Amino acid sequence: MSNLYIIDNKASRSSVFGIGTYINELGKSLQQSDLQPCFIRLNSDRQRFFQEIEDGVPHWYFPLPKLKYKDDEKHNKLYFQNVVFVLRQYIKPTDHLIFHLNYLHWKPFADELKAAFNCKIVLAVHFLSWCFDILGNVTQLQNIIGKSEDDLDQLSRQVRKSFNEEKTMLCSVDKVISLSKHTTYLLQYIYNTEEHYISTIYNGLEDKVYKKFDRIQIRKKFHLPVKMSVIIFAGRLDPVKGLSYFIQASKIVLNQFPNCHIIVAGSGDYQTCMKECGNRWMNIHFTGQLEKSELYELYSIADFGVMPSFHEQCSYVAIEMMMHSLPIIASTSTGLSEMIDEGITGLHVPVNESEYKIDIDISLLAEKMLYLLQHPTERKRMGTNARKRYEQLYSSEKMRKNMLNFYKSLFNAFPN
Repeated sequence: MSNLYIIDNKASRSSVFGIGTYINELGKSLQQSDLQPCFIRLNSDRQRFFQEIEDGVPHWYFPLPKLKYKDDEKHNKLYFQNVVFVLRQYIKPTDHLIFHLNYLHWKPFADELKAAFNCKIVLAVHFLSWCFDILGNVTQLQNIIGKSEDDLDQLSRQVRKSFNEEKTMLCSVDKVISLSKHTTYLLQYIYNTEEHYISTIYNGLEDKVYKKFDRIQIRKKFHLPVKMSVIIFAGRLDPVKGLSYFIQASKIVLNQFPNCHIIVAGSGDYQTCMKECGNRWMNIHFTGQLEKSELYELYSIADFGVMPSFHEQCSYVAIEMMMHSLPIIASTSTGLSEMIDEGITGLHVPVNESEYKIDIDISLLAEKMLYLLQHPTERKRMGTNARKRYEQLYSSEKMRKNMLNFYKSLFNAFPN
């Protein structure tokens, strides 16, 4: 039997969004398995080290440090040393000990764990930092990597620094979990990680469409006419999500379908987004961050979803939409290009990238949106196919099987 320790960072925004969902789904998938999981929550708001049992699984909370060093590297190293010191008091030596990390800039933690325990360390790659800085522009990244230090501006230096830190971290663990084929390609050919160290395992999500939603009643609840077309965007109001392109395309769509209702579900910079809406802000509704139950109700009444993101690994928003039988208009960025089958489960909008620029054709995005509005039969067909794709690739059961096989393979691939 293997002892598995899944590490989370409560101070990270990602813990609330994608990584938090991943860890929760991973915990569910390990129930009634041969693994003995334990969740380790670092940088929590607890005042001291705290243990509790949730759904039969131990959760260990490590508080935020009371003192903060100006030198981040020194601060992190000391914090991780203290965490590992405490872990040594509670973790018994075993031949099958696994630590599952979820953050790429935690090399000091990986080093401390390796020094303290006879263990395997695995790393799930949820995001690559440079993708936020340059909107996932691989061409620009390669250009930055190839330049001399003197030829780089401040942003480029930051990008290369993050890239080098990530590359070093990838060499510090026993196995890497990639969430998309696109990321696997980047890890192999940009980061030079050997193929046998990487396992591509898609995210999975528990099926919440266990009952048929009453679309008429839900539309009444939200005061929407029964026959009004509804388009939904869900995610952070962040440039990397391509929301600006969605708003501009929506304004074009509204010129032809003035009664169409646009929903933007998520939190972020509302002021900038509202300005971009211009005189169409009455047709574009910003909900703020919603509870899952409310978001799922909106999915149930939407005609299709739009995801013009510049960076996604294996998007939970896309999985949720497919789970609710929504066709998706998605950019061809990173993992989205493989999640959506062109003409089968949705439509693609190419991401155009050059050495210094990356963008999406707003007119083409609007054209795709208009196509789905004008072709309800095609829209329904794609939605039905999207649901099938969820069941085949992105269900919680699929993730469970893949993750259990992955964990079991660790000690076969790396015998003690």
